[in-house]
Amino acid sequence: MRLSKMLFNTLRDDPAEAEIPSHKLLVRAGYIRRIGSGLYAYLPLMWRVLQKVSQIVREEMNATGAQECLLPQLQPSDLWKESGRWETYTKAEGIMFALEDRQNRELGLGPTHEEVITTIARETIRSYRQLPVHLYQIQTKFRDEIRPRFGLMRGREFIMKDGYSFHTDPASLQQTYADMDRAYRNMLRRAGLEFQAVQADSGAIGSGVSQEFMVLADAGEDEVLYTEDGQYAANVEKAVSLPAEVQPSPFTEYKKVETPNTATIATLCTALGCDPTNTVKNILYQAVYDTGITVLVLVSIRGDRDANEVKLSNELTALAGNYGAKAVLALTVPDAEAQSKWAAKPLPLGYIDPGLGDDYIAQQENIAPQFLRLVDRTAVELQNFATGANETGYHVVGANWGEQFPLPDRIIDVNTARAGDRAVRDPSQILQTARGIEVGHIFQLGTKYSQAMNATFTNEQGEEIPCYMGCYGVGVSRLAQAAVEQSYDRNGIIWPLAIAPYQVIICVPNITDSQQMEVAESLYEQLQAAGIEVLLDDRNERAGVKFKDADLIGIPYRLVTGRSIKSGNVELVERATLAAEEIAIDEVAATLGDRIAKALQS
Repeated sequence: MRLSKMLFNTLRDDPAEAEIPSHKLLVRAGYIRRIGSGLYAYLPLMWRVLQKVSQIVREEMNATGAQECLLPQLQPSDLWKESGRWETYTKAEGIMFALEDRQNRELGLGPTHEEVITTIARETIRSYRQLPVHLYQIQTKFRDEIRPRFGLMRGREFIMKDGYSFHTDPASLQQTYADMDRAYRNMLRRAGLEFQAVQADSGAIGSGVSQEFMVLADAGEDEVLYTEDGQYAANVEKAVSLPAEVQPSPFTEYKKVETPNTATIATLCTALGCDPTNTVKNILYQAVYDTGITVLVLVSIRGDRDANEVKLSNELTALAGNYGAKAVLALTVPDAEAQSKWAAKPLPLGYIDPGLGDDYIAQQENIAPQFLRLVDRTAVELQNFATGANETGYHVVGANWGEQFPLPDRIIDVNTARAGDRAVRDPSQILQTARGIEVGHIFQLGTKYSQAMNATFTNEQGEEIPCYMGCYGVGVSRLAQAAVEQSYDRNGIIWPLAIAPYQVIICVPNITDSQQMEVAESLYEQLQAAGIEVLLDDRNERAGVKFKDADLIGIPYRLVTGRSIKSGNVELVERATLAAEEIAIDEVAATLGDRIAKALQS
């Protein structure tokens, strides 16, 4: 491709809306153009990158026996109501674009396709002889992000590979799940990325085991916790740990003490001369279920630990049936305005004890009359601890479960693991932290959707049973930007060779010099004939502008037909290292062909 004929426009200054390096560089280098909030056009260079990423994904999926298809982006609401996710996606998480057609039928723009694919399975799969089957697509998805940001990282429209498998039993599902684990690792290695596979929370999609694939980068929105021995890694939303050992309690008897201005654990410990591990803090949450009922949740946890709201939301979802519900629409710490709607009397915030009386809840419709009391495992074993006294300015010390306070029936893990904690698997291993960009996620769904939507098959014994399902996603456009976030320098993008839009760029310093142009044209033809993807910068621009643009757009190799052609050479510059060397003109095609082939095979 000749650059003079390409839609190509670079910027010298960072775009105002861009916050992270990859977003700035993709806009500056002319790869993407913002059309609206969270909406980007993929310009020619970017589209070539996305096609290469898609092809790697396609090859690895096909190698496992998966079959490519294409599913509708517009999805009837009835399917989502069958699965029980319509309210979750349009109200609770609020990420689905919902609309009505001219006949007042509700539709959603697909953020994911579990309901559609399960409908297809329900209508086409009859016998165990048809299973397992694995379908995938590469398609645009839509999600109404509250705060679109970071370019293609968190947009409202993006390209994704999503796949779905159907099985006769858990063993078959686990085999495909293992195949996907290998395929995803292959995809990321072939794309030239450093990554970490981690245990993950399944969110609104899954119902059991899931694993994320994180591209490691400082700008990653996710925190990954891992052990140096490589035996454990998890998203912080899912991670478990052993916190620091509890310090000996200084309290020897139970009593109420005045503690003015100690609404935080830090101020309390200073006033009492104790360690945070000697305290229990009680956090009040307000959960709203999809039936409209509000449940007040009191979580007791060791004072030095933080509650993980993802874990808590999962626990509350598991309890939804107790309230005639299926999903949690909202989970918040109620502010003064929220409290005024249900509190029968003012709450002693900052001084609540684990036994906060149910009489604080006003009797009214759609408000559960009792607190849902949960205790984290970190607090269960504490003895002679300090906690609130249910009176502003006072705490109790020397308290014990089963004596002053009944131990809540439901003991859960709602603790937020963090760097420095000990690993559960091996306490000698200390959790380390890194930032990651989630580019892939695989799930074992079990029968969550097949049961809800009656997607069944007849087994060998003639019994009709629900299919076991798996779900496997790769963010194609996000992966492309993640590659930039992981590999750039002050001059611009450094594309991994496998997904670079072109492998070589030929820069002609002076297009009015006939010899420079003649050599450039000859090399351009030779490289194309050798199957090398080459870009010819034949623009009427200064040499410095061309070199800056070549560095900015990140093509792996640059050939310069400058002064060295008089001695039969051209300059070859490797973008990743900026190492320059002279190479004989008649050896260029063979040399680059060999280097590119070796790089793509490694």
